[in-house]
Amino acid sequence: MKLLTDLFSTDYGLMSIMGIMFMIGMGVFFLRLFMGKMDADAKNASK
Repeated sequence: MKLLTDLFSTDYGLMSIMGIMFMIGMGVFFLRLFMGKMDADAKNASK
């Protein structure tokens, strides 16, 4: 329980949460970007 209290109530805990969320957001962004590029490239190659 002390771990969760430290995570959500200290400055370094909140920065850790923000860093983790930022990295997950970047992963989702790049996944969608690359999948869209691959779909467009496959569509152009089939023409």
